[in-house]
Amino acid sequence: MRIKIDAIRGCLEGVVPGNIATCAADGTPNVAYLSQVQYVDGEHVALSYQFFNTTRRNILAHPYARVAVFDPHTVAHYRLSLQYLRTEESGPLFENMKARLAGIASHTGMSGVFRLLGSDIYRVLDIEQVPGETLPAPPPRRNLLAALRACAESLCASADLDGLLARLLDGLAQHFDIEHAMVLMLDEAGGRLYTVASRGYVSSGVGSEIALGAGVIGVAARERTPIRIGHFTAEYGYGRAIRDSLERNGVTGIETEIPLPGLAESCSQLAVPIMGCQRLIGMLYVESPHDLRFGYDDEDALVTLAGQLGAAIRLVQQAPDVAEEPAAAEPPPAPLAGQAVRVRHYGENDSVFLDGDYLIKGVAGSIFWALVRDYAEKGQTSFSNRELRLDARIRLPDLSDNLEARLILLARRLVERGAPVRIEKTGRGRFRLIVERPLTLIDS
Repeated sequence: MRIKIDAIRGCLEGVVPGNIATCAADGTPNVAYLSQVQYVDGEHVALSYQFFNTTRRNILAHPYARVAVFDPHTVAHYRLSLQYLRTEESGPLFENMKARLAGIASHTGMSGVFRLLGSDIYRVLDIEQVPGETLPAPPPRRNLLAALRACAESLCASADLDGLLARLLDGLAQHFDIEHAMVLMLDEAGGRLYTVASRGYVSSGVGSEIALGAGVIGVAARERTPIRIGHFTAEYGYGRAIRDSLERNGVTGIETEIPLPGLAESCSQLAVPIMGCQRLIGMLYVESPHDLRFGYDDEDALVTLAGQLGAAIRLVQQAPDVAEEPAAAEPPPAPLAGQAVRVRHYGENDSVFLDGDYLIKGVAGSIFWALVRDYAEKGQTSFSNRELRLDARIRLPDLSDNLEARLILLARRLVERGAPVRIEKTGRGRFRLIVERPLTLIDS
C-alpha cells in the first residue's frame, strides 16, 4: 500500500461520516453511509454491521468494497479498497464497536435505531488519496511520546502502591492534561472492580464498586480491551452501570454502596485495562466533558502507560513479604477520651459501620475488623502485611490478593470519614493503628 492505514487513523473517528460502495452479483452498484470504520491493525479495519440491507447482501455475494473516509481537520479524502473476511458477533472488538456506536447514536439522536449486529472484518488492499484542496493540519495538542516518557520515569521512582497511584494521577494531569481520572482494582473473587484512587472529582469515590460488564469500565475489564467513546452515551453511563450492578447482584437491605466518582455528562471516555503477566489487575479510566477529547494516539499512549503501571504494581505487590522492615518500638498508647465509638461488623458481607454510618465492606472490612479486635483484645497497634496475609480471619483470595490496595482503600476511607481510627504507614510492609476514642465492638 502506498499509504498505511496507521497514518490516517484520525479519519476513522467518525466525525465526518464515511460511505461504502459495493456491487451486486449482477453488477448493480450501491453506495451507503457508514456509522463506523474501526482501526484493527496495520492491515485490517472493521465496519459496523447494523442492518441486513443492500450493502450486506452485496458483500456476501461479492466480498469487495470501496470505502471513503475524510480527515476531520484537513478534509483530506481517502479511498480504501477492502476485502471482506468475516463477521464477529462477540468479543473485545465487537464490544468496543458497540460502545462507540452507542456514543454516536446518543450524540445524533439515533439511540433507538443504531444497534450493532456484528463487526465486519476487512483486509485493507490499498489506500489512495483523492486529489483536491486540503486545509493545513492543526498543531498537535501536546507531544504524547514526551508525556508518556515523563510519566513512565515518574512511576519508576515509586517504591509502593500508594506512591505509584499518586504519581500516575499527577502525571496524567501535568503531562497529558487529563484532569478527570480514576484507578480501580480487580476483586477477582467478587467479580467486580473497586476504586482506590481518583483525581478531579468533588467526591473521591474511594471504595465504590462496579461489576464486570457494567458500563464502559466494566465492559472493558471483562473483555480485557481498551474502550474509547467520543460522545456522551446514557447506555454506558455511571447511573446505569450502578443500577445494573445492583440488580444483577440482588442487593437489598442495608445500603452500603459508595457512589462512583464521575462527570454528570461525560462526553469522552477511555477505559484501559491494567495488565500484569497477562492477568487483569485493574482499570485506568479517564474522561472529559468535551467531545472527541481522546483519539487513537491518546489510547496508544495510555495503553502503554497502563502496561508499565501493571508491571510496577506486580513488583510492589511481591516486595513487602521479601523485604519487610523490622518492627519499631511500639509507643505507649495515648490516653483515650470522649464517647466510645460503636464499631458494628456484619459477617455476611464483612461490612463495617461506625456509629451507624457505613465505612467499608468486603475484604477491606474484614481487615479493619481484625485490626480493631486485636487492638481491643490485646492492645496491639503495630501490624505487618505478612501477618495479615497469614490471618485466617481475613480470608484473602489465594490469587491476586491486592492486600496493599485494600489497605490504601481502608486508610483513605477512614480519613474521608473523619474517623477517630486511622492507619499510618511506619515502614515497608508495616503500619500502625491509631485510635483516638474508646471503641465498642459489636459483631452482628
